Amino acid sequence: MNKIYEPLFTPWKVKNVEIKNRIVLCPMGGTSIFGWMEPHHFDKDAADFFMDLAKHDVGLIIPGIAPLRNMIGNGWLYKAKGAFKKLKAYMEEFHKTGAKMFIQLTAGFGRSFTIPDSMKGIAKNKFMRGLIKPIIDIDRLTASPSELPSRWLDGYTTREITVKEIREIINAFAKTAKMCKDAGVDGVEIHAVHEGYLLDQFTTEYTNQRLDEYGGNFENRFRFATDVVKAIKRECGDDYPVSLRYSVTSKTKGFQEGAVPGEEFSEIGRTMEESERAAKFLQDAGYDMLNADNGTYDAWYWAHPPEYMPLNCNLSDVEHIKKYVDIPVVCAGRMTPEVAAKSIKAGKIDGMGVARQFLTDSHWVTKLKEDRIEDIMPCICCHNACLPMAHYKGVACDVPMSDSIHMSRCALNPQTMDGGKHDLKPAKKPKNIAVIGGGIGGMEVARVATMRGHKVTIYEKTDKLGGVFIPAAAPSFKEKDKMLLKWYARQMEKLGIEIKFNTEIKDISEIVADEIVIATGSVKRNLQVPGAERAIDAIDYLNGKEVKDNVVIIGGGLTGCEIAYDLILKGKNPTIVEAKNDLMAVQGLCLANSSYLRDYFKYKNTPVYLESSVESIDKSSVLIKMKNGETKKVKADNVILAIGYNPNPLAKEGKRVHIVGDALKVGNLRTVIWRVWEVAEKL
Repeated sequence: MNKIYEPLFTPWKVKNVEIKNRIVLCPMGGTSIFGWMEPHHFDKDAADFFMDLAKHDVGLIIPGIAPLRNMIGNGWLYKAKGAFKKLKAYMEEFHKTGAKMFIQLTAGFGRSFTIPDSMKGIAKNKFMRGLIKPIIDIDRLTASPSELPSRWLDGYTTREITVKEIREIINAFAKTAKMCKDAGVDGVEIHAVHEGYLLDQFTTEYTNQRLDEYGGNFENRFRFATDVVKAIKRECGDDYPVSLRYSVTSKTKGFQEGAVPGEEFSEIGRTMEESERAAKFLQDAGYDMLNADNGTYDAWYWAHPPEYMPLNCNLSDVEHIKKYVDIPVVCAGRMTPEVAAKSIKAGKIDGMGVARQFLTDSHWVTKLKEDRIEDIMPCICCHNACLPMAHYKGVACDVPMSDSIHMSRCALNPQTMDGGKHDLKPAKKPKNIAVIGGGIGGMEVARVATMRGHKVTIYEKTDKLGGVFIPAAAPSFKEKDKMLLKWYARQMEKLGIEIKFNTEIKDISEIVADEIVIATGSVKRNLQVPGAERAIDAIDYLNGKEVKDNVVIIGGGLTGCEIAYDLILKGKNPTIVEAKNDLMAVQGLCLANSSYLRDYFKYKNTPVYLESSVESIDKSSVLIKMKNGETKKVKADNVILAIGYNPNPLAKEGKRVHIVGDALKVGNLRTVIWRVWEVAEKL
């Protein structure tokens, strides 16, 4: 192992529990050991996932939030005695690995509860809410410190939670923690004075306007959180570790408006000055560890950073807050092992918190120890499968119920949390398989088919692998995408997959193979307006086409917005023209990713024209028609088209011909890779 990583593999303690190394699996929604949206039970898929991590050198494992009451059905977790009986037997096996586990328990969501768009009509109708209350109690799930605007459903106001309900929750924390202790769980983590969840909403003035003992001054606003830990300590004893998920600062400017890195702003949530006091106050109340980052649901990208956020984005704030406490402090947020190791060695933090990288590659810690860093499949922070919760104008939470129930999957790795559905089985009859196209889809189908025992040949018309993902990974903030391309190239080499470069197949009859997989991608759409020939395609720009200072981007969505972001980073002046009523009305595009770009464009005063169309393009401007019917000329040295692509299959599907990726349907890496597995497992 490289010496720079050695501090990560030193032991430490939380209370009297010794943990073998400083690697902490941070909790993720959807990885609860008691199930997520289903009635409380011992969740075998989650348990298997954690056992695999424990066997691969993770020191402390914290499963995702366990609701104290069922999301569906309203039953209390502490009454699910059968689940705790199974948990006890599991913990006996788990501890043989040398890892430790803290189970995270949640007080709830408050205004941050993700109301699905399919339920917005019910949520806004008091009679309908009452009708479905025995199954899904929306009023309970969204109950907040005060009447507040929902983060997800515009026009919906949450009700104020009662003192009686608060005390029921505190009692449930204590009873559930005791059952965890009796089951052999090493500690519990309280969710959370963090990310704008219910307990956090109590602590911040902009979400707590109560006039009773749980609102008003500093002590009252933190009373709910401190009452919880005191109740647990009375029930479990002072030696039983209780961690707290904690946001150092809120990074929040207003409801549904966060502050991006580098922005000067007025904080309406928790300031650093208050956090210095709060951290010590929470420690003195009984908390034994802070599992820390930044942000709220209004500034969600701090807690769930996309690639646009800096690496180690929360580290300086977490290092600062550690100066005010004597208990261990863990830092999460795009952490890199070398930087985390340096901070731990200097005594500035105690643990490195990592979450979604474990979904992509559950064995990355072992690979790090074995100096096989190039074999680690990188998480690209896309959130397309682990947190595909989109929100845009007119739509609450745009996520299919299947994704809500099965969160914490991975766009790049369909095997994650899949219950064994995608366990690879050797092919009954090894075949010769031709893959036409060497993009991500082509390489993935070649990789999976080869691991099953087939002989695969890739036919690639250019001199390199990667396809459209090469320009997609070109911007400076796409360092993880570039790492993914290198990872795929290494897999092709390690598996000995034959690649025929500079070989364009125009007719599949030229190919002699048992099965043919077409992964030829897509072709650009054309804009039918006068002067359209003056525009360049998004791919041309990403491939290095030079542009001048004033650039009009036709089309928002993720592609157009990322190009605008890239242009700003280069000192250019982009303008975005989008036909829809929202800049990024894209299903599956996580709000953490889209809200960063929206907030960044506000910060940079980037002109955005919604519900607008392009009438014509000339040498120095673009004529747009705005939603009010008026036209306007916008200065444009260059024009970039980001209006989408159409599938470009070489042939139709047939008995031995299969189509994958954008050649079938234009999408994202999740749709590409998950479709590949459907095909490759049947070859």
